[in-house]
Amino acid sequence: MSEEPVDVVVIGAGAAGAAFAWSLAETRMRIVCLEQGDWLDPSTYPTTGLDWEARRFGDFGLSPNGRGRPEDYPVNDTGSPIQISNFNAVGGSTILYAAHFPRFHPSDFRVHSLDGVADDWPLDYAELAPWYDVNAEMMGVAGLAGDPAGPPKEPTLPPVPLGRMGDVLARGFDSLGWHWWPSDSAIATVEYDGRAPCINLGPCISACAQGAKASTDVTYWPKAVRAGVELRTRCRVREITVGDDGLADGVIYYDADGVERHQRAEIVVLACNGVGTPRLLLNSCSARFPDGLANHSGLVGKNLMFHPYGMVTGIFDEPLESYKGPNGCCFISQEFYETDRERGFVRGYSFEIVRGMGPGSTALLGLANGSVPWGAGHHAGFAELWDRTAGMVAICEDLPEEVNTVTLDPELSDSDGIPAPKITYRLSENSQRMLEHSVARGQEVLEAAGAKQTLVTAPLGIAGWHLMGTARMGTDPSRSVTDPWGRCHDVRNLFVIDGSVFVTAAAVNPTNTIQALALRTADYIKRNLATLLD
Repeated sequence: MSEEPVDVVVIGAGAAGAAFAWSLAETRMRIVCLEQGDWLDPSTYPTTGLDWEARRFGDFGLSPNGRGRPEDYPVNDTGSPIQISNFNAVGGSTILYAAHFPRFHPSDFRVHSLDGVADDWPLDYAELAPWYDVNAEMMGVAGLAGDPAGPPKEPTLPPVPLGRMGDVLARGFDSLGWHWWPSDSAIATVEYDGRAPCINLGPCISACAQGAKASTDVTYWPKAVRAGVELRTRCRVREITVGDDGLADGVIYYDADGVERHQRAEIVVLACNGVGTPRLLLNSCSARFPDGLANHSGLVGKNLMFHPYGMVTGIFDEPLESYKGPNGCCFISQEFYETDRERGFVRGYSFEIVRGMGPGSTALLGLANGSVPWGAGHHAGFAELWDRTAGMVAICEDLPEEVNTVTLDPELSDSDGIPAPKITYRLSENSQRMLEHSVARGQEVLEAAGAKQTLVTAPLGIAGWHLMGTARMGTDPSRSVTDPWGRCHDVRNLFVIDGSVFVTAAAVNPTNTIQALALRTADYIKRNLATLLD
């Protein structure tokens, strides 16, 4: 069935799709966004019930392979030590993210010039800064001005309180003379733009029923819909179609009833994340593009970057109130962010301080390390561990390598018969050395803060939530998929606005930068509407 043509079709209603659609809405063009998930009802989120911890391993789990939600698609990630984590809904993975919201450093855009590895971005921090500022206002970023680790910026809201746990760990960093600063957090610490403030419930990655966490279903999308954007849910796109002129002319998708439809459009925009976007491009084959749409460079699906995570947990003698407050938003340390070759690797990592565990997770940890036995002594052992854990994750910069790929699985498919993505990924020697260094420093600082025992997991296997690099931007069509504005070199009315366009990964969470780039692309289109397809 063919739909009435529209001006712009956006595929994906997550972080990038929401920001882009909101910005472009002022043109009064007809914009349709297709999202394979649905609007979610906050009253049904895990944190509204007593089984909230169990549901983190069920319908609100991180991996699509274990959730069993009808809107999910399977991912074959058996060829990777890091499993894919995503979420399909209005708001996308911002429903489950921790809302830790740093910006890139200026050096992150000049990795090749500074360190002789990877490639420089075709833009710099100063060029992107205005869109970071717009995004901070729209998302409501809490933080504290004056961080010596990065360029000046003015957070929109007061910072998330450190709490007792944060004070204890900060003393450890102070004793070693290491940098730390309150996190930039996309969390309303006071009432903001109709959103209630954070009540320090804790389990933000199980979705925020309070509405304090800035998922795009409560920030960008209400404004975009009021401005006239049409958001269609439960619509799974199978492929992008191309006309005789070589331009994208629409998408084929399955609606909520499983009916195949063809939505025609003048401009097609991909916002499906660093796995979903190459999956769709590779599945959009034609005589003109036999190896996948916009893939004359052969780089679609290549250079997949995660952030290899190392997790270090400390066990303390004293209660820390560590279960209180946003779990991933306390403070950040960028003491080891920039390259120091004496460490044995290039580039670096951030420490993101994470709060303690809920009661169920505490019990499971105790069972795993032997401190909480079954039967007699269980409650006593639990009492010794409960509210006495705190720690950090090291967010390690991944370097792009063409051997790390997203391809189409020849056997596995989703419920509509669309081939599933297959992940092939290995940790580089540089990443392995960085992980070793980071967890050793994590243990060092936790012990300085008073931890009597430390536990290490590296790499953190569930941490495939930052998906980058698989349709990289650049000025050379033979070495990149899109131009500096996210427009595909091979198809001038096809844009990519998610983390696929990243040239390098930096060592911070990417959502803020993804949205800033999406806003920048929207403004580029608005400025050049009259000549965009010339």
